[in-house]
Amino acid sequence: MAHQVKIQKILSLTHDVKRITTDKPAGYTFTPGQATEVAINQDGYRDEKRPFTFTSLPDDDHLEFTIKSYHDHDGVTHKIDALTEGDELLIDDAWGAIEYKGPGTFIAGGAGVTPFIAILRDLNAKGQLDGNQLLFSNKTGKDVIMEKDFEEMLGQSFISTLTREDKSDHEHGRIDTGFLKAHVEGFSQHFYVCGPEKMVKDINTLLKGLGANTDSLVFEK
Repeated sequence: MAHQVKIQKILSLTHDVKRITTDKPAGYTFTPGQATEVAINQDGYRDEKRPFTFTSLPDDDHLEFTIKSYHDHDGVTHKIDALTEGDELLIDDAWGAIEYKGPGTFIAGGAGVTPFIAILRDLNAKGQLDGNQLLFSNKTGKDVIMEKDFEEMLGQSFISTLTREDKSDHEHGRIDTGFLKAHVEGFSQHFYVCGPEKMVKDINTLLKGLGANTDSLVFEK
């Protein structure tokens, strides 16, 4: 079922990521980590649906999406980047396989962190962040979404690594076997993985090689 929502507020988080807040249809529900199909309510775009994760909390009186725009082609996110307050989106019902199952390690690449935003915010609101950590990989420092928010929520349990830039306040390099061994205490915990498809596949393979149980790996299949 399609729902029509109006954009209330737009906030730039990085050079290519915006937080878009909309009104919330009556009775609309989702769980932290879920997504929905989103289209722009304009001619030529109503059938161009793309999946985006809710980064607001289920009890909020609004909906929020954190969206990275890709300007290398004239696609939907390029058009979304040009929207203004008062423009409308069309959203479907919520869906998704990324769901919190217990304390563990969240591993994200770039915009793949978005499903974890609502989960971590929800745990923080409930005082249940203990035992969770976030390993977040980006190309450069300017690409890190919500860095200060993650630092405030997780403290030393937030580890940011950069693959194309060496900065003193970040780790440097990809999340590989050595990185996982250095930053993960035991592999019998839950692992939540989201990012580019190849990264998710590679990380899951590494985790299983280090002893993680296949059933403990949570990702969008």
